[in-house]
Amino acid sequence: MKTAMDIPDKEGRKRLVIVGGGFGGLKLARKLKSDKYQVVLLDKNNHHIFQPLLYQVATAGIEPSAISFPYRKIFKKRDHFHIRICEAQRVIPENDLLETSIGTLAYDYLVIATGCDTNYFGNNDMAKQTMALKNTSEALFNRNQILDSFEQAQNTGNQEERKRLMTFAIVGGGATGIELAGALAEMRKFVLPQDYPDLNINEMRIILIDGASRLLSAFSEKSSQEVTDYLRSRDVEIKLNARVMNYEDNKLVLSEGPVIDTKNVFWVAGVKANSLQGLPAEAYGPGNRLKVDNYNRLYEYPDIFAIGDTALMTSDVFPKGHPQVVQPAIQQARNLIINLQRIEQGLPLQPFVYHSKGSMATIGRNHAVVELKKLRFGGFPAWAVWLFIHLMSIVGVKNRLFIFVDWMWSYFTYDPSLRIIIKPLKRE
Repeated sequence: MKTAMDIPDKEGRKRLVIVGGGFGGLKLARKLKSDKYQVVLLDKNNHHIFQPLLYQVATAGIEPSAISFPYRKIFKKRDHFHIRICEAQRVIPENDLLETSIGTLAYDYLVIATGCDTNYFGNNDMAKQTMALKNTSEALFNRNQILDSFEQAQNTGNQEERKRLMTFAIVGGGATGIELAGALAEMRKFVLPQDYPDLNINEMRIILIDGASRLLSAFSEKSSQEVTDYLRSRDVEIKLNARVMNYEDNKLVLSEGPVIDTKNVFWVAGVKANSLQGLPAEAYGPGNRLKVDNYNRLYEYPDIFAIGDTALMTSDVFPKGHPQVVQPAIQQARNLIINLQRIEQGLPLQPFVYHSKGSMATIGRNHAVVELKKLRFGGFPAWAVWLFIHLMSIVGVKNRLFIFVDWMWSYFTYDPSLRIIIKPLKRE
């Protein structure tokens, strides 16, 4: 057993430990107002990341600092609130203990909001050879890789090597995949010809690969077709019903079609929950999600809750659980706040009911698709809605202003100014 984590005495309060500062964890931590709790927020990073815009960091559209928000700044005026940057490793439920990389921590209530990570479906080699897009570090790595590929293409005299460097394969036709493909297509049309006049930018290939029969399978068929038509009009190659079999020596092998020679493969094909270890096998469901009841409590563990991507709450409406997107996490956090208050008052808990606010995805300048309950639309109006919703979801007025200025500059000049390669320092 590790030594105890250095946390001040809770002074008669109950200790509520939140593991993960994603959308659910952050909402819970910000909105839970009670002097009855000592709140401890644990996260591997010292900041919250607005993940829906990571693809724009990866394609040099916005600065990473514009969508990354330090926890200590957000919570600097909170009493009885403690932040520790560490990795939560294992829960010991029989002792109400959480084991972390910096020691053990006793809890009265534990909220697991650890989100999800890239799913390589058992192919661990893909994790080492492809580019993911789940955090700021990966987004910056991708930005370096994209820009450096063109610098290398500019310098090589080998035609085959140049083609490999200028071929970008995206595995996964969900929202992230189509947004990434659209952003790369925008770069190819408006930015790269100016930056690399000595290169034949027409040699750049963008290939979007998905194992399903259509893109954006979570959307309606009409939206899927609209996205497909738009991307093809921007010369994005789309390969459906195709699975990646192998990627080695810069050769991407698919279940259907010829081998793709490329040095740039993005893997955005799926997710799996980052659930904590230590619970019995029956506590985990498909995708490593934690099974919870209608109050987001783990079965058999009334003091442990899971919210967001890592929670698996099944029902007749959602037999496979809620979609692993932002809104369920935020709504579950709000419902949990109500239930924690009801626990204090000795009242029955309020079951969680998900209210879908619709789905949206952008595919390029002036074009997006939006689906609400009884309304579906695309084009510029959808793009304007997408712009507004994402801008208002950003933490802090200052960050909204910075992103808005970046977007407007890029919109009117077709020239984002963030195309810098920053590689990590390597000491001998």
